[in-house]
Parts: sequence; structure tokens; C-alpha cells
Amino acid sequence: MIWLAILLLAAAALAPLALVLRHRADARGGRDPALALHRAQLADLERDLADGRILPEEHAAARLEVQRRLLHAADGQDLEAQPGSRVPLLAALGAVPVLALMLYLVAGVPALPSPGPPAAAQRAAAEQAILIGQLREALAAMDPATDRAVQGLILLGNVEEARGNNAAAAEAWRIALRTRFDATLAARAAEAAVRAEGGVSEASAALFRRALDVAPPDAPWRTAAEQRLTAPRIPGG
Repeated sequence: MIWLAILLLAAAALAPLALVLRHRADARGGRDPALALHRAQLADLERDLADGRILPEEHAAARLEVQRRLLHAADGQDLEAQPGSRVPLLAALGAVPVLALMLYLVAGVPALPSPGPPAAAQRAAAEQAILIGQLREALAAMDPATDRAVQGLILLGNVEEARGNNAAAAEAWRIALRTRFDATLAARAAEAAVRAEGGVSEASAALFRRALDVAPPDAPWRTAAEQRLTAPRIPGG
């Protein structure tokens, strides 16, 4: 009888947590049709190019747009699949009844293996890496001076920054700035370079100064950029 009572109490305590997990799973499932649609569009573009129905330039531009939408959809799915979001909840679902049982038996705590990242997060990360590679290929085939190429470079920098690849983000934004200078983007590129290099280099300081020269007085990042310029310089760059 005591075992039934323990199971019922554990189920009652964990019911709200299980509902949250189910809600998140349902929300993620809504993105699957959008991902499938974008993948089908990419396949159609490849067939049109092979059949000669579109020009290579039109194919590159159209593929870049579809990849942009696919990256946004995959990035949203990846954020919900991160180990920091669902793994602690799943661990709690299994850990609470186990801990209750151990407390009842007054036993020692066994060495429980730490849960690794879920397979969904690994698949999402691998898919995102493939999409980023395809985006880079599309950008390489485009004229870097066009607005579409600039938008693609900014998107590439945003995705790389979200992945923690600050060096790649700074490089993508710097290439975009060569065609169309934007003070806020320049400050972001300089800040990403600082994070990647571990300090303020002469190159990132020059980018901060150029951004400050054309930025409005009330730019929200102005104070932070001015503080970066007072920091000691690191070698190189």
C-alpha cells in the first residue's frame, strides 16, 4: 500500500511538469511542415536549374531566400531543443520518484550518469551546419556588392553569433560593411571580434571609432563602444 501511495504522490507532483513538456513538443511539431516545405522548394530549384528553366543567377538568388527562411525555422527548432531547456525537465521527471524511493529506504545515493544532449538537439545542430554551408556557397556565387548579398552576409553573421562562433560572425559582417556601412552593424562586428580575440585589437578599435563617428548621439551602444576604446590593446589585428 505504501508503494501505491508513493507512486500516486510522485505522479501528482510531476503532472504540471509533464504538461509543460507536452506543450513544448506540440509547439515544435508545428514547425515541421514549414521545414518540409522549404526543403521541397530547394529540391524544385535544383531540378529547375538542371532542366535549364532558370538561369544560374536566378537560381542562386532564389536558393538564398529559401535558405534564409529555412535557417530561421531550423534556428527556432534548435533553440527549443537545447540541453538547457528540456533535459532538466526530463531529468526531474525521472529523478523525483527515484529520490523519494531512496529517502524511504534510507539508502546511499548511487552514482547516476549525467544525461547527454538529446538526439533532437544534435540533429538540429547538424542540419543547421549544412544550411550554413549551403548559404556560404550561395553567397560565394553572388556579387558581394548587391543588396541581396549584403542581406545574406548579415544573416550569416547573425546565425554564427547565435552559435557562439564570434570570429565567423565578425568576418561576415565586415564583408557586408564594405558594401554598405552601418554604424550599428559595425559596432556589432567590432564587439564580436573582441569576444573572439579576447580583447580589443587595433582593427576592432578602428571599427569602433568609425561607428562612433557616424552614429547618432543617443545610440544605445555608444557608451559601451567608448569604454572599449579605453581598454588596452592586444597584440595583432
